[in-house]
Amino acid sequence: MSYKFLDHATDAFIEVTAKDLNEAFAVTADAVINLTLDQDKVEEKEQKEFSAKGKDLRYLLFSWLEEITFVLITEGFAIKRIEFDINKNTEYTINAKAFGESLDFEKHNFKVEIKAPTFYEMKIEQNNGVFMRFLLDL
Repeated sequence: MSYKFLDHATDAFIEVTAKDLNEAFAVTADAVINLTLDQDKVEEKEQKEFSAKGKDLRYLLFSWLEEITFVLITEGFAIKRIEFDINKNTEYTINAKAFGESLDFEKHNFKVEIKAPTFYEMKIEQNNGVFMRFLLDL
C-alpha cells in the first residue's frame, strides 16, 4: 500500500498501489490530503459526511477525488482520517465520514490548492492487487 508522485511540470501526477479497492481508495485519499496539508498535524475534533458515486471505477475515482478536494478546499476542513465503504448496485457508491478540524493554513502547513481531478492519464488496473494513476490540476 503506497503512493508516489510522478514527474509533471505543473500538476500532481500520482500512482497508487494497494492490495484491494478499499485500500486503494484509502491510499488515494491520503495522497490528496498530504499533497494539500500535513495530515499528521490535524486533530480529530469534528466530522463531516460525504459521498461519491460513479457508473464505473474511473468515474468513482474522479468523484472521490472531487469530493475530498471539496471538503478540504471549499469547506476548509482539514482531514486526519476517513472511514468509508464502497458499494456496487447499478453504480458504485462510497459513503464516507471524514474526521478532522477546521483548516488552519499555518497549523496544518497548507501547501497547494487543488483545482480539480482530471480523466487525463487516469488508469485503474485490478490484477493481483490494485494500481491507480491519476492527475490533479493544481
